[in-house]
Amino acid sequence: MRENSSDVIVVGGGPCGSFTALNLAKLGFNVKVFEEHAEIGVPFHCAGHLSIKGLKLLGLHPLPPEIVENVFYGAVFHSPRGKSLHVRFSSPVTYSVNRVLFDKYITKVAEVAGAHYFLSSAVKSLMIQNGFVKGVIVRRGKTEKFSAKVVVDAEGISSGILRQAGLSAFNRHTIVKAVQAEVENVEELETDMVEVFLGRDYAPGFYAWIMPKLDGEAKVGLASKTGNPRELLQRFMLKHPTASKKFRRAKILHTSFHSITLGGPIPKIFSNGFLVVGDAAGHVKPTTGGGVIFGMACARIAAEVASEALRRNDFSSNFLCEYQKRCNRTLGSEAKFMLRIRGALDALPDNKLDNAINFCVKIGLDKALQNFEDIDFQRRSLLRMLWNPRMSAFLFYSLFSYLLANR
Repeated sequence: MRENSSDVIVVGGGPCGSFTALNLAKLGFNVKVFEEHAEIGVPFHCAGHLSIKGLKLLGLHPLPPEIVENVFYGAVFHSPRGKSLHVRFSSPVTYSVNRVLFDKYITKVAEVAGAHYFLSSAVKSLMIQNGFVKGVIVRRGKTEKFSAKVVVDAEGISSGILRQAGLSAFNRHTIVKAVQAEVENVEELETDMVEVFLGRDYAPGFYAWIMPKLDGEAKVGLASKTGNPRELLQRFMLKHPTASKKFRRAKILHTSFHSITLGGPIPKIFSNGFLVVGDAAGHVKPTTGGGVIFGMACARIAAEVASEALRRNDFSSNFLCEYQKRCNRTLGSEAKFMLRIRGALDALPDNKLDNAINFCVKIGLDKALQNFEDIDFQRRSLLRMLWNPRMSAFLFYSLFSYLLANR
């Protein structure tokens, strides 16, 4: 095999790209990963809030202890006017992870399996012959061509090669802009609970969050469809009726910005010789904006289909469409369900959200939600809970409020 030729090229060294590479390398295929930045995981692009059940599903549990920043037993949901709903589980449900160390860990495991990484290597364009993607053109000091039988796009939301492969990118109206800060001296925290703050005044179109860390610091952030995220974060920390009390002595140590797509999967995630994984494919939960578990689950499917294509020597869309079919079986119904939930949340004004939280507290919905077994596959969990009279009452209330808000 020529030096600049491989079985598969992965564009992007984030967790989804590296997990694709890991699964292919374990099967003995020659895999090259091109990452435009000089260091894996830098800059980081999300809060690193991962479900333990999801990590187990991917075969990544337990994680090395140095990666885990905190362990959470549940969440506190705050209404726009300061009412709160506590949902605590009997056992841990999520981790806060150091995203830089997490990304590097997946990379290291992939390299041990045989994947080859090229840092400071920006993919500028695809090589296309007779309608098939045949490789990439990379700038890493000089411009070079690398050929492959399959190219996997794991660039993230800023993917620049989707359209070259004849695929559509995101609808810009489904994207929210997020900001996250590392903050010290945050007070009045339950260190084993995540806090979620709803309300259009502080995070229009999404929500704000506080994730305590065991070292006395916290991750504080929000995302919004409108407004300046930096200004909204300042307003949240200074003006929110509940959150502002926690930040009286707080100091921001570091701030980062990124975008999140809430529109569900893009219409098509394959073409001749080409597959799309992770955020670039829209494999992100529309309810929470989390994309690591969803994205890596589909990255494993991408590796399975790519390996089958390599064995069959068939890289046509007629075969690679199997990737989308399998992803749809895994995530399709979940994504559609979450899109409906996102639409309902976006339609409710703050006073209705406040009333909903108050209603949840009155009927004891926190007890029903303790049976919410899977925060990644939310539709499945909700269907299992429909027998609970508290959940039935809440769903009826939510439907009634939604209809009133959209008269």
